[in-house]
Amino acid sequence: MGNISSSSTKLAEKCPMLEKRELPLVANSFRMASKNSDKCKEEDLMKFWGSQMDPRLAQYITNFLFGPLGSRIGFVELPRFAELYVYTVRGTGDERINVLLSSLGHAPDAEPTDIAYPLIKEYVEAVVSSYMRAIRLEGGAEFKSWESRGFRIVKECIQKLAESLVYDVVQQGTQKVTRTDAERWLSKNPIFLKMLEHVFSHLYNYRIVKNSSDEKRKDDTDDGKGKKRENVPHQEVLLHAMLPICEGLQYMPDYPAFTDLSQMLFINANLPTALQHKWRFLFSSQIHGESFSTLLGRIIDQGPTVVIVEDTNGHIFGGFATESWALGPNYVGNDTSFLFTLRPKMRSFSATGYNDHYQYLNLHQQTMPNGMGLGGQHNYWGLWLDSEYGVGECSETCTTYKGYFQMSATSKFTIRNVEVWGVGDKPVKETDSDDTRSGSILDSNADSKAILKMSGREQYSDGYREEPKD
Repeated sequence: MGNISSSSTKLAEKCPMLEKRELPLVANSFRMASKNSDKCKEEDLMKFWGSQMDPRLAQYITNFLFGPLGSRIGFVELPRFAELYVYTVRGTGDERINVLLSSLGHAPDAEPTDIAYPLIKEYVEAVVSSYMRAIRLEGGAEFKSWESRGFRIVKECIQKLAESLVYDVVQQGTQKVTRTDAERWLSKNPIFLKMLEHVFSHLYNYRIVKNSSDEKRKDDTDDGKGKKRENVPHQEVLLHAMLPICEGLQYMPDYPAFTDLSQMLFINANLPTALQHKWRFLFSSQIHGESFSTLLGRIIDQGPTVVIVEDTNGHIFGGFATESWALGPNYVGNDTSFLFTLRPKMRSFSATGYNDHYQYLNLHQQTMPNGMGLGGQHNYWGLWLDSEYGVGECSETCTTYKGYFQMSATSKFTIRNVEVWGVGDKPVKETDSDDTRSGSILDSNADSKAILKMSGREQYSDGYREEPKD
C-alpha cells in the first residue's frame, strides 16, 4: 500500500492540475501511448490515437503537443500530455482558447493576432467529425438504437453541423476572428464544448476499458525495462452521447430515414435537458400514409413533440412543440419552443418573447385556420401544415422566433415527407392510473375519439369495460 501511495504522490507532483480520479486514467493512457516510456514520440501517439479521430484533428493535436511544423520537438512528457486532457475536458475558457490557438499554429502568449475564419471552421469540423466517429466506435445503446434502424452518419451533414456551430464566431462582413471573438463564441456554444469534452475523454479512455480486466489480474508487471511496475488502479470514464434513445422502430429494421444522425443530434441538443434522453416514434408519412387525420390520430396527447418536414425541393426543417397537441382555437406552448432548419443550412431559432404563438392546432372550423402551426400568426406562419394534406407554408419573417428566415424553398411548399417524434417519456394522465375508474379513457375526450375515427383506427376500448375489483 505504501508503494501505491508513493506512486500516486509522484504522479500528483508531476501533474498538479490533475484531480485524484484523473491521475490513473491519464497515466495509463500515457504509458500505453509511450510504450512504457517517460517520453512519448509523435509517431507513437498517432499510432495509438490515429484511428480514433479525424486526421485533421490529429494534426491539430500534434501542433499543440509537439509544436507547429518547422519547429517540432521530438517528444512530449506526461505533464504536457496531461495539460491537453485538462484543458479540453474541463478547462477554462482561456485554457480552451489557448488550445485552439496552439492547434492552429498561433503562440497563445504572443501578441493577439487575427485568426482566419476558415481555419477555425476546419478545426470545429474536425472535432465534430471526431465526435461522430467516437460515438460510432463506442457503440453505445443510444447510437445503436438509431443505426440499427437505418439512420447513418453522412459527411455532408457533419459539415453543415460544424458550420452551424461556428458561423457566428465572426462579425458579418469580415473573415478575420479576434481572440475576443473566439472567447465570446466559445462561451455561448455548449454543444461544441460537450463534443470537445467527449472527444478527448474518448481518446484518453481509449483501450483503457478493455485492458483494465487484464490489469486487475496482475499485482506487479514488468515495465519492459526489467523493473517491476506498480499496477495503477483503473477508473472507467463513462461517456454519454448527445443522442437520445430511439424508441418505437423495433419492427422496422430499415426505416426510410430522410435525416441523418448528426441532424437528429443537432435537434436533440437544443431541446430542454429533461427531454433529451428519449425520442418516441409517432408518425411518418412514408409509413402511415399522407393523411392529416392519421397524423393527428397518432400525435394527440403524446406530450412534447418534434415535427420534421421535407419539401419537394429538398429543404428539411421543423419545430419543437412543448405541449401535447390538442384541438382548440388558441395558441399554447412556452418559450422553450423553437424552429429549426436542417437543409440547406442547419440553424435553430429560439423564442423572442414578442408573442406566445408557439403552437396551434384546429380542424373543421369555418372562421379559423384549419391545420397545424408553429410560430407567427394566422396566414403568416413560421411553419404551417394545412389540414388539406400535402401543402404548407413558411413565411419570410416570423416575430415569434429570433434570427428566423424562411425555411422552405418557397413560402408555400409541397410536402414530400413528414415525421413526428415524441420527446422524453410518454405523459401519463391521472385517469390512466386510476384503478377505480370503470369507463374508457376516451369517454372524456370527444376530440380524440373523432380523430381516431377519421384516421381509421378502431376504438376497441369503447365497448370494453373492466369489471370493478373487489
